[in-house]
Amino acid sequence: MTDWSTTLSIVAPAFLAGVLVLLTHVPMGMHILRRGIVFIDLALAQIAALGVIVAGLSGLDPQGLGTQLAAAGAALAGAALLTWTESRWPEVQEAQIGVLFVLAATGGLLLLAHDPHGGESLRDLLAGQILWVRYEQLLVPAVGSVAICALLAARPGGLPSWLFYVVFALAVTASVQLVGVYLVFASLIVPGLATRRYDRGRLAVAYGVGVAGYAGGLLASTLFDLPSGAVVVWSMAACAIAAFWLGPKVAQGH
Repeated sequence: MTDWSTTLSIVAPAFLAGVLVLLTHVPMGMHILRRGIVFIDLALAQIAALGVIVAGLSGLDPQGLGTQLAAAGAALAGAALLTWTESRWPEVQEAQIGVLFVLAATGGLLLLAHDPHGGESLRDLLAGQILWVRYEQLLVPAVGSVAICALLAARPGGLPSWLFYVVFALAVTASVQLVGVYLVFASLIVPGLATRRYDRGRLAVAYGVGVAGYAGGLLASTLFDLPSGAVVVWSMAACAIAAFWLGPKVAQGH
């Protein structure tokens, strides 16, 4: 028999972490889709993860301030580099983002090559350990999410490229350590992609896709003892497909 009180006590902080990630990532993901730089989220998330790896190899506490600063510093350096490349070679920005992603990903592999626990550390950064999140870990991300949402609301026309990269880097830094690289990408892209045909209520529907994806995925992962990050990604994709097919239709010939 399933002990629902125990299940909910595990799922509740993880679900709240997912909601905090969605608060900023859904609107930023729509901006990314409009600009056609879809892989920037993977690139900066991977660079933030590289900062976490460097901090871990330096003996810093994984939950400590030093690790947070290392991840943020790496992501901000990546954002600064992408701002510069966009000003110099905007026509190939997506390709440059892809190159930066693969360099950060392989850099992590090289740094962990001789670490006996390297494979486990890399898996945790990619797939995340969202079910291990505790309420006390959510205070700083919550404050950051509120501040970013306020900034986005104050600039409905969009942020300048340099400021967007900086804000995005800071948001990704926090979310990678909460939910992992895969869920960061899914939270950014899947809700916006599912609602691209919506005119009215698009943001609300996109948030609904994300929230339903996290709720269904977390419950399924605890009930069936499956990797939570992977199940949430698939759950969100299923919710996105439903929202897309139930949403506005495009007339034939358009």
